[in-house]
Amino acid sequence: MMQTDIVKQLTEIVSQTISSMGYKIDSDEIIFEHPADSNFGDYSTNIGMILGKREKKNPKVLAQEILVKISAFSQESGLIEKAEVAGNGFINIFLKNEVLLRQAEVINYEIEFRNKLNAYGKGKTVVVDYSAPNIAKPFGIGHLRSTNIGQAIYNIYKFLGWNCIGDNHLGDWGTQFGKLIVAVKKWGKKTVDNMTVDDLEKLYVKFHEEEEKEPGLIEEAREWFSKLENGDSEAKSIWQKCVDISLLEFDRVYDLLGVKIDFAYGESFYLPMLEDVINDCIKKGITRKSEGALIIEFENMPPIILKKTNEATTYLARDLAAIKYRKETWNPDLIVYEVGSDQNLYFRQVFAVAKMLGWMPKDGFKHIGHGLIRWKDGKFSTRKGQTIHLSEVIYRAKEMATAVAEKSSVSKEMTSTEKQEMIQEVAIGAIKFNDLSSDPRKDVIFDWDKIMSLDGDSGPYLQYTYARCQSVLAKTRILEQKNIDSVPLSINEDELQLLREFYKFEEKIIESSCRFSPAVVAEYILSVARKFNEFYGKNRIVESKEEAFRVFLTKTTASIIRIGLVLLGLKPIEKM
Repeated sequence: MMQTDIVKQLTEIVSQTISSMGYKIDSDEIIFEHPADSNFGDYSTNIGMILGKREKKNPKVLAQEILVKISAFSQESGLIEKAEVAGNGFINIFLKNEVLLRQAEVINYEIEFRNKLNAYGKGKTVVVDYSAPNIAKPFGIGHLRSTNIGQAIYNIYKFLGWNCIGDNHLGDWGTQFGKLIVAVKKWGKKTVDNMTVDDLEKLYVKFHEEEEKEPGLIEEAREWFSKLENGDSEAKSIWQKCVDISLLEFDRVYDLLGVKIDFAYGESFYLPMLEDVINDCIKKGITRKSEGALIIEFENMPPIILKKTNEATTYLARDLAAIKYRKETWNPDLIVYEVGSDQNLYFRQVFAVAKMLGWMPKDGFKHIGHGLIRWKDGKFSTRKGQTIHLSEVIYRAKEMATAVAEKSSVSKEMTSTEKQEMIQEVAIGAIKFNDLSSDPRKDVIFDWDKIMSLDGDSGPYLQYTYARCQSVLAKTRILEQKNIDSVPLSINEDELQLLREFYKFEEKIIESSCRFSPAVVAEYILSVARKFNEFYGKNRIVESKEEAFRVFLTKTTASIIRIGLVLLGLKPIEKM
């Protein structure tokens, strides 16, 4: 994992200390974590326990020996205020307040902070495959996770200096289009030109209802998809109109969410490349015929079909074509797939085949198998008409945000346009943050009250805290904090707790990228917001004796929340 300057310095200090004691240690073994309770320090390491186990010595005694010698190696760095032994061999380290102040200053001047973090990924390219809604289906709440998480990961990697390429792998090919063509021809009450995405979804549901009564429909659907694959003009015309209708709807939704994906290459884009991809697999000797189908086998996974008995291609062929295209076009160091966890096995198979073909990027592939959004009694099903449309969720969230705004004295001073913009951003923020604040790999139970809660650990809470900071900064006459050379001697506990939270921001952004989890950033900025609101509630800021320092704390808080919200795809709100 990438390390910040502070962690690198601490690692060097501990490494030199242990070497001076006659022991050998690999720097990768020296791990620093933040104690859950800040009263136990800013960093903690269990190096005493690691060394004790290896040397068969009492870890607590070893930790005490390390502690005695560590001060000699920490003098030059000016980093450590004090260190203590805790438990059975932990060493807790407290940073000097001046070090914490310098870290906060870097964040306070955002350009310096951005430039510093931008250096981490310089010269590297990542492709992020995310959102990927299916053509002819409305943008449901189920696709929200991939869109939100994928966009946040894209934002975080871009902030760390990577050349980021977002690719929306649209589901615009497959047997389901045979089903849709049959439904349009049999039950469509108007021409496909005049249909909406909702109309197309209802026809898709209708097909599956009728299929239960008439099993022969599925064969008819396969025939129409075969016609589509072979370029039949009628089939292609209906398919293209379905694609056009869907793309208009997706663009509307992305605009609402504030999402802009660089490229949108549907599966159909890769059709001309499939023959070459299949030939590559055959030449590599990794395929074999099985009951008329072309398959690829693995040592520790089930086999996968590359080409069906009827010569139809599969998802695998199209995903391999996408990998080949991305490699030849962008030569990425890393390719990230933000797709549901129910595809875990499939992506292990895809990556294994790509490796056999020699198409593995330098930093590899990563599948972020996010958990699904579920009903309390199971997952959504478009076939049964059990989806919840995102537009419906946004409408409900805006209703709640409007009710809150009506009670706000600030909103009464806004113009109608300003108020509507604020309500829109609060509603979108509530929906997005609810999704991003939990580990991507966990399932999310669909709960109206939780999704649109505007209180507590929510997007609107962060937006409100940011607006509160801006309100304070608008009232002070102190506009520049470069004259703060040291932490005031009289710093109180509320101020110290806030100052001791700021330095973690750089680490949390890096950790978020390494874990492919925007929730790390979400949790961190919530922690900063809580500590600021505690500080705000107990301390006068403007026109206090400590105004300069407290305005500095307020401005740093605002910078952290603003950057964090933008990384997560939420909009900071100046007045709320």
